[in-house]
Amino acid sequence: MNQTHYTIHGINGPVVKVTGGKGLAMMDMVSVGEEGLIGEVVSVDRSATTVQVYEDTAGLKPGQPVVSQGAPMSITLGPGMLTNIFDGIARPLKGIEAESGPFIGRGLNIPSLDQEKTWDVTLHVKAGDVLAPGALYASCPETPLIVHRCLVPAGVSGRVTKVVPAGAYRVSDTLVELTDDHGQIHPLALAQRWPIRTPRPIAQRLPIDRPLVTGQRIIDTLFPIGKGGAAAIPGPFGAGKTMTQHQLAKWSDADIIVYLGCGERGNEMTQALEEFSELLDPKSQQPLMNRTILIANTSNMPVAAREASVYTGITIAEYFRDMGYDVAVIADSTSRWAEALREMSGRLEEMPGEEGYPAYLASRLAQFYERAGVVRCMGTEERTGSLTAVGAVSPPGGDLSEPVAQATMRIVKVFWSLDASLAYRRHFPAINWLNSYSLYLDSLKPWFDENLGPEFLEDRASAMSILQSEASLNEIVQLVGKDALSPADQLTLEGARMVREDFLQQNAFADVDSFSSYDRQEKLLAMVLRYDRLCREAISKGAPVAKLFAVPSREKIGRAKSVPEAEYPMVYEAIRKDMADQIDAAAAKGGEF
Repeated sequence: MNQTHYTIHGINGPVVKVTGGKGLAMMDMVSVGEEGLIGEVVSVDRSATTVQVYEDTAGLKPGQPVVSQGAPMSITLGPGMLTNIFDGIARPLKGIEAESGPFIGRGLNIPSLDQEKTWDVTLHVKAGDVLAPGALYASCPETPLIVHRCLVPAGVSGRVTKVVPAGAYRVSDTLVELTDDHGQIHPLALAQRWPIRTPRPIAQRLPIDRPLVTGQRIIDTLFPIGKGGAAAIPGPFGAGKTMTQHQLAKWSDADIIVYLGCGERGNEMTQALEEFSELLDPKSQQPLMNRTILIANTSNMPVAAREASVYTGITIAEYFRDMGYDVAVIADSTSRWAEALREMSGRLEEMPGEEGYPAYLASRLAQFYERAGVVRCMGTEERTGSLTAVGAVSPPGGDLSEPVAQATMRIVKVFWSLDASLAYRRHFPAINWLNSYSLYLDSLKPWFDENLGPEFLEDRASAMSILQSEASLNEIVQLVGKDALSPADQLTLEGARMVREDFLQQNAFADVDSFSSYDRQEKLLAMVLRYDRLCREAISKGAPVAKLFAVPSREKIGRAKSVPEAEYPMVYEAIRKDMADQIDAAAAKGGEF
């Protein structure tokens, strides 16, 4: 630790000017003031060093000491993170509550991980083994769903000269000692530290070839995201950003979820905590918290810590990705993170960019989203992992021309545009199918063709065509009325309504409809489009549209998404058969009544 004497020279909110020696470097972690507030060096010049403090600076005075920790801003990574909830700088909120009550006290230096809890550790190396960075040396069951794999940190290698027997150990206990070529000994424990602003190294970046299954039909079918991809959810206040992200966190088929509440309201984080504790994972029937890490930096917490929380979340996600897991980071919201950047930039007296945001806003957003991807992990074992990043964007008034939304759109490849008018009509998820897009369709096509058949993407294209045609026809309907349209156009409007209401609309509060598998989505959409095709054939034979809209199967299609999970294959097939017979009967009668 650098013990050079530094003192506070000036204070501007969370920005503190420091004078003294010349040993402080960019991104160094420091303790500020007599209470030891956590801070990070953000600017260095000849006259003074600027420190960003991640706690409330009320009570600080010029002349108080500043102590360098001699290392960049880092967090401790190890078993015990799952099921836990941390603040923006990775301090456990349960430990903070026990120490200072419901509000975060100042200068609390609480370890991220429980130092006394023991873990049932299995060793995977023996004396004499040569280990390289990324090699597996120990593991322990962290939750019933996740086995925690301990890997040799980057920059460390050597021969195993000491290894403990399998048993119960704390996170700080030395399990293995490596001796490198220079004779230096490197102790390896269950836990390790990593700087949050430095991406963890990988062996190779791989192409995205699998979708992240979310169980939300409009996402999985119309605008899918690949595992390892990046997506944004923009929308105005009340459009359902948090609700959509909660659904993604609950039902995505990622192995681990890192839910990041960045500048969120406290009641929304409370809701997430309560729901995640009660809900069961659909695959394992274990509590969702057994595969979830929550990072809460609510709107009443220090704004500087909000800026760090995004890096804390993505670093934790990379740590589990390196173990070979599929990880999803859900960030709500990047707009409030950008607001923290804007405030800090103003206090640092930097030249403002558009709407007061710093000129480096786009690059900071890119630093976050580009840490997503599918990778071959470091180490001799064949291990691949993925990190999917989904960020909410909250543009004022839903204006997508503002800087945060524009910078995000240039980076991400999936754009789920939320529409307030859909939310007001209680159509959820309120994703506008005309403004949204996914650029992963081409790379995911082989997976869809293999698992769902080539008809799936053809049906998707047909559904999108019907929805786009509806938008054009609605302008005509407003002028001349629906009855003035041709039978084919009336059928287009009815088909679009079925796609919207019977397929895209989903009830998050109904157990049977909250999550929809890909097989169920494929069968439901095929059934809706089959109705449209059969009706068009019947219209060409002279069948009246009123009779086609009144066939009993039409009502059954409307209720099909509520059919219990175990029954839907049989029920859907029965509807398909009955529908064909009923429409054929209507066509045979032609124009007769």
